[in-house]
Amino acid sequence: MTPTATEDIAAIVRDGLIGAAGGFVGTAMMTVVLLVAQVFGAFDFESFAELAALLSLDAVLSPGLTVAVGYLIFLAGGMTTWPLLFASVERYLPGSSLPLRGVSFGFVLWTGFVIAFYGDQTGNALYIYVVLTLVAHFVFGFGLGLVFEYFATREDIV
Repeated sequence: MTPTATEDIAAIVRDGLIGAAGGFVGTAMMTVVLLVAQVFGAFDFESFAELAALLSLDAVLSPGLTVAVGYLIFLAGGMTTWPLLFASVERYLPGSSLPLRGVSFGFVLWTGFVIAFYGDQTGNALYIYVVLTLVAHFVFGFGLGLVFEYFATREDIV
């Protein structure tokens, strides 16, 4: 039986919500690791202000608000762009399960993050920055994949 247009739209919306939930979980888990990195002086949440500055929001927002808005932009990307990309490429990534393929995906994302969010860390702070941002991206991918796997294996009750 061929699904109707309404059923197709409902499936697209459902899949989008699953992706957003996975991105939210992954970004929340990643944020915890980034907070640990900040405690060690290896990461500064002020870096998120640069995302707001790309949209020239720094001209109209106070510095503290610019950081918060930058983080919200980061969160939005984690809930939209990356889950969509993961859903498109996950079957080609190494790993025996969605969470493990998510870790591979996190590694790919980390290669851009580690350069884009680099501050002026040197010495031990640089090593800690590299390691903890890598761990943060592994955690992001694992959380994203875990949510995808959870909902992929659930039976529809409707």
